[in-house]
Amino acid sequence: MSNPEKIIRLRTVLARTGLSRSTLYRKMAEGTFPARVKISVHGAGWYESAIDRWIADPPGYRADNDNQRADGEVGHARG
Repeated sequence: MSNPEKIIRLRTVLARTGLSRSTLYRKMAEGTFPARVKISVHGAGWYESAIDRWIADPPGYRADNDNQRADGEVGHARG
């Protein structure tokens, strides 16, 4: 059985990145931060591996290059 991709919520993302909420959403709109993944009608999160890639290289990160998850499956995040 494959190891499922972990999805983390906003509070965790803010704590790990050190960004403010408004900066995070601005960066998402610019395409310089990973897109959210809808997990329920009123809930969303981020793939942990995408956040890890952003943390590893914030200035070099481009969301349009982040269309593959760590497990090799193509992710179609909408948010």
